[in-house]
Amino acid sequence: MGVHVLRLFAIIACLLAPLPALAQPKPIPIKVVVITAFEIGADTGDMAGEFQHWVERYPLTETVKIPGIERPARLSKDGVLGITTGMFGRARGSMAALLLDPRFDFSKAYFLMAGIAGVDPAAGSIGSASWSDYVVDADPLYEIDEREKMPGWMYGLYAFHSTGPDQKGNAEGASGMAWRLDPGLTTWAYLLTRNTSLPDNPKLAAERAGFTSEGAAQKPPHVFRDASLGTVRFWHGKERTRWARNWVRMQTDGQSSFAMSDGEDQAVMDTLALYAKEGRVDLRRALILRTASNYTWPGEGKPMRVEFAPGGLEAGVEAAYRVGSPVVKALVAGWATYETTLPQAK
Repeated sequence: MGVHVLRLFAIIACLLAPLPALAQPKPIPIKVVVITAFEIGADTGDMAGEFQHWVERYPLTETVKIPGIERPARLSKDGVLGITTGMFGRARGSMAALLLDPRFDFSKAYFLMAGIAGVDPAAGSIGSASWSDYVVDADPLYEIDEREKMPGWMYGLYAFHSTGPDQKGNAEGASGMAWRLDPGLTTWAYLLTRNTSLPDNPKLAAERAGFTSEGAAQKPPHVFRDASLGTVRFWHGKERTRWARNWVRMQTDGQSSFAMSDGEDQAVMDTLALYAKEGRVDLRRALILRTASNYTWPGEGKPMRVEFAPGGLEAGVEAAYRVGSPVVKALVAGWATYETTLPQAK
């Protein structure tokens, strides 16, 4: 066999040989993910939405673009990643995009959803903060116009696989419907922050004055615990508040009570639950903090409105950072323990 032929065989062998594996950068281990739904304008220097206080005060200094999430994420030097998911239905896609990003390791991460909400005046007051013991999904339901509902029905909303509003039903293949957050972790976060000073002002006091029969609504802003209810529709009113109370009580088998109405908690918990099955995250490490920017109905003698109460947005985003940040900082400071062991109330 000629020298030229041997050389040709050698070249062909080299071309067919598998390429050496390229060294892949090691994923960044994330300690805490702070999840918000929206921001107003820029992340810094203007009117604050849910994200801005975290960016400026924590601070979250490094900008990271994650494909599938509209706004850039932010990363701190000590392993805290902050994202803005977008509101309502967009949150599911953003959470999935985040968890699939190969640059990050979320296997030991804690997840804190920190955002504003509407508060049931029977549960709390505007400007207050609630750690969710349960998250309940109210999206998978049937709806009949109230003018055409069945005789005896309180409202025209009822669960999948049920025949009326008084049946729990289920949403198999669509949602977990109700998630109980880890009681030890949630209690630890509540006890750590229950005495947090929250801002109060005459605007918030004026909103409280509209509730003469709801004792919780008349309290100054405070920290408490109860359930959050997530829907992708923005609902409001006294009758819908009654529906929300019944829905939460039914879906949690009477273990919790409705407090906060929002549009993303169900998306966050359902997505985390799906990826927890694959070992990408630990669902026990989820925390939900909701702060009240308005009431779920406006109070006696006040006109119906579907908007923030005066001063409510500012109070809500401030409370979210004041109550949420001590928990994030405590998790990071105690990482030698909390990486492997969940905090527990003492």
